[in-house]
Amino acid sequence: MRIDPRTLRLFLAVCREGTISGAARAEHLSQPSVSVAINQLERVLATKLFERNRQGIQLTPAGEALKIKAQAVDSLLLSAQEEIKLLEDDVGGPLNIGGTPGALASVMGKVISSFSKEYPRFNLRITECHDAKAHQMLKNYELDLAILTSGMTSSSDSFCELPVFSDPFSIVVGEANYHLPEKLNLRQLASARWVLPDKVGGFRRQIDALFISSDAAIPNNVISSDSLLSTKYIVRASDYITILPREVVKSELENGSLRAIEIDGINFKRKVGLLWLAERKLPAIAQAFIDHTVQCLDV
Repeated sequence: MRIDPRTLRLFLAVCREGTISGAARAEHLSQPSVSVAINQLERVLATKLFERNRQGIQLTPAGEALKIKAQAVDSLLLSAQEEIKLLEDDVGGPLNIGGTPGALASVMGKVISSFSKEYPRFNLRITECHDAKAHQMLKNYELDLAILTSGMTSSSDSFCELPVFSDPFSIVVGEANYHLPEKLNLRQLASARWVLPDKVGGFRRQIDALFISSDAAIPNNVISSDSLLSTKYIVRASDYITILPREVVKSELENGSLRAIEIDGINFKRKVGLLWLAERKLPAIAQAFIDHTVQCLDV
């Protein structure tokens, strides 16, 4: 017997609400109806999905495994509905791309203009998120592609990774620090005030590697910010400094609102890659975006 997708939606509602009764209210159904549906699902799978207690429900290992696949199925069905509506208007998509702010800005800024000329009618949704969240959203089919800092660790077998872009890191300062020389070793900035990314992801690991390679202590006088916009604003308006790839601050460097200082003794670059779920056949628009990015950036 096959699993009914409607039963999977009720299963997800129970996972989300934490109780059978909560799921029933959320789905505008009676509690017995939801209980029957969950019991039927457990019979089809010949396993127990929940442990029930006074606080509600707790997923069994089988339940956790089903939840991941159920979220993917739900995302696929929603995407299919959206794609069919878009087709009626001769619009491609939907294309869902996520990633860290700097990686997204670097790649999208270079490819979106030419991509939109080749595919003038498409629906694109961009989501800023840290690495771990992007990985989970890919597994849930909530994202088609992720654009992330890459090259610090080997990719999981669950994902395909394609490096597409690299650029040098620089110390980035505002007007208050324009007196600093053109080149600095990070050891010379031990007393500086920094704005650095907060999340433990590929981008932060690369920045930490810069300090380690320079034999400099990783700063503790820090504003932690995963907002690229906030980071640039703080540095521009104060004596705080940061480390960013040059591409991310290209426009500010050109208009003079920020200045880039070369990091002495460092020769490796920030790397950015496209990531997608290995087991998934990508939508045509997602594959077209990969192909165009490779061609555009001459990978």
